[in-house]
Amino acid sequence: MKRFAVVLALLTTLGVAAQRNNGPCMPRGQKMNMTAEEMATMQTKHMTLALDLTEAQQKKVMQLHLEEAKLRKARWEEMDKLRASGDWKRPTDEERLARQNARLDEQIAFQAKMKEVLNDEQYQSWKDMRRQKAKFGRKKMQERGRRG
Repeated sequence: MKRFAVVLALLTTLGVAAQRNNGPCMPRGQKMNMTAEEMATMQTKHMTLALDLTEAQQKKVMQLHLEEAKLRKARWEEMDKLRASGDWKRPTDEERLARQNARLDEQIAFQAKMKEVLNDEQYQSWKDMRRQKAKFGRKKMQERGRRG
C-alpha cells in the first residue's frame, strides 16, 4: 500500500509538471501604458546607443519615431474601444489584405526616411537590428503556440 501511494504521488507530480503552460495570449507590458512621446524617446535613445547618432540625427529620428508612435497608439486605442464595445469582428480576407498593404507601405516609407537620416554604415546596422528583432519576435510567437 505504501509503494502504491508513492507511485501514485510520483505519477500525479509528473502529470502536473507535464501540463503545457502557454501563459497569457497577448501580454500587455509597460509599452501599452506609455505615451507616444515616451515610446519615441525610448526608441530614439536605444538607437542612439546602438548606432552612435549625432545630435541632428537624434532630432530627426525622434520626429520619425514620434509620428510612428502616435499612429500606433491611435490604432491600439481604436482597437481597445472596439473590443470594449463588443463591435469587433474578425476581418475579412479583403480587409486583412488591405491592412497588410497599408502597413507595408508605411514600413517602406519609414525605411526610406531612415535611409535619408542615417549614413550607410548606420543604416546597415539599423536594418540588421530590425531583422534580428523580427526573427526574435517570430521565435517568441512560435513558443507561445501562435503564428509562425
